[in-house]
Amino acid sequence: MAEAAAEKAYYRFLVLFFNCLLTFGSYFCFDIPSVLQDQFQGNLTCPNGTHPNGTEQNGTAGCVEGLGMTPEEYNLLYAIYAWTNALVVIVAGFLIDKLGNRFGVFVFSFLTVLGSSIFALGSHFKGTPYLLPLMLTGRLLFGSGNGSLTIVQNRITAFWFKGKELALAFGLTLSFSRLGSVLNFFFTQQFESHFGVQWTLWGGTFLCVLGFISAITVSVLDRVGMKQLGLDGVIQLESKKVRVQDVRHLPLRYWLLVLTIMFFYNGVFPFVADASKFIQDKYPGYSQQAAAYIAGAVYDSSLVLSASVGILIDYVGLRGVFALGCAVLTLPVFALLAFTFVPPLVSTIWLGITYSFAAASMWPSIPLVVPQATLGTAMGLATSIQMIGIGLSNVTVGRILGTKSSELKIPLWRWQQMMVFMLANTVACIVTSIGLNVVDKKQGGTLNRMTKHSLPEPVARQPGDTAPLLNEGEDEGSIN
Repeated sequence: MAEAAAEKAYYRFLVLFFNCLLTFGSYFCFDIPSVLQDQFQGNLTCPNGTHPNGTEQNGTAGCVEGLGMTPEEYNLLYAIYAWTNALVVIVAGFLIDKLGNRFGVFVFSFLTVLGSSIFALGSHFKGTPYLLPLMLTGRLLFGSGNGSLTIVQNRITAFWFKGKELALAFGLTLSFSRLGSVLNFFFTQQFESHFGVQWTLWGGTFLCVLGFISAITVSVLDRVGMKQLGLDGVIQLESKKVRVQDVRHLPLRYWLLVLTIMFFYNGVFPFVADASKFIQDKYPGYSQQAAAYIAGAVYDSSLVLSASVGILIDYVGLRGVFALGCAVLTLPVFALLAFTFVPPLVSTIWLGITYSFAAASMWPSIPLVVPQATLGTAMGLATSIQMIGIGLSNVTVGRILGTKSSELKIPLWRWQQMMVFMLANTVACIVTSIGLNVVDKKQGGTLNRMTKHSLPEPVARQPGDTAPLLNEGEDEGSIN
C-alpha cells in the first residue's frame, strides 16, 4: 500500500512552517511598546524650541512627543498581558484538549487580531480618559489570544514531531516567533519616525492578520493529515476522556519544570520591556534606535541559535542539565548590567544565548513528562504560572522605576534595584532547576537520558500514539 503524504517528512515540516507563522505577527506586536517606550511615555505636546523627536534645536536632549503614559502605566501594558495569560490559558489548554487544535488555532488567532486592533485604536485617543482603558482592553484580548495560541502551536508541534525532531521543531518555532521580535526591534522605530505611533500599531495588526491566514492553513493541513493517518477519530475519543481532575496526577517533575521556566522568564521579558530606556539612561551616547537594536540582541541571538540548539539537544539529551546551566550562566548578565559599565551589547547577546538554550531545553521537556491527551492542559497551566510570575515582575519593575512621566532620565539607582530583582529571580531559577535534576534522577532520569542515535525512525503513527509520550518501560526513551 502506498505511503500516505502525511507519513512523509515533507508533510510534517510543511505543517511546521505554517505553525511557525502563527505567532510571527503577534510576537512582533508584543514588544512594539518596548521599542517605542519614549513615545508611549512622552509628553502630549512639546513646547516651542524643541522637536518632537526628543532633540532641541541645539542638539541636546529635549522633549519627546507621545502618549503621555507614566512608567507605571507603561509597565501595566505588559502586566495585564501576563495576567490575562495567567487566567485564560488554563481554561484554553483544557478546551484545546477537549475540542481539538483546529478550534483553538482559529479562535485564539482571531483574538490576537481583535486585541491588536483595539490597542491601535486606543492610540488615537491620546490626551483623553479613553486612551489607557482602550489600550489595556486591547492588550487583554491580545494576551488572551497570543498565550493560548502558543499552547495550540506547541501541541501541534508535539504531535507531528513525536519521536522525531522534537527539540529542533520547538527551536524552529521559537526562531520564527523571535524573527517577529527581531524585525520589530530593527524597523519599528524607523517606521514610527516616518508614519507616527498610530500607523505603526496598525502595521502590527496587519501582521496579526497574516497569522490568522496561517491559522486557517495549518488547520486544514492538520485535519487532512489526521485523516490520512487514521487518527482523527481516535484522538477525538481520547480528548473526550480528559477531565479537570487530571491536573492532580501531573508529576512533581512537571511542577519543578514549570517553576524553573517561570523564574527564568521573569528575568527575560520584564528586562526586555524596559531595556531600551535603561540603555539610554545608563550608557552615554546611545540614540533611541541604537538602544532598541541592542535590546533586540536578546532575540537576535535566539533567532540565530534556536534551530541549531534544538538539533544539539535532540542529539545529546541532557535537558535538565541544560536548564540548570542556563540559569547559572545568566547570573553574570544582570550583575554586569547592575554594577558595571561594560557595553550593554555584551549582556544582551549573552542573555540571548542562555535564553536560546533555556527555551530549547525547558519547554520541549513538558511533553516528556505528561500524557499527550492532557498536554494542552499541562501547557496551559505552565503558561499560566509563567505569566503570573512575569505579570508580578512587570508590576514590581514599574514600582521600582517610579511613577513620574516627566522624568527625562530615570535615576541610576532605580535601574540598579531593578537588576538586583532580576538577579533574585535567576537565583530562584537555579534552586528549582537543581530540584528538578534531583527528582528526575530519582524517577529514572528521563530528562537527562542520553539520546539513542541508532534507532530507526518509526514509519507511521499507530492509534497507541495517543497514549503518554513516554510510557512506562519500552517507550521511555522514544523521545529525547
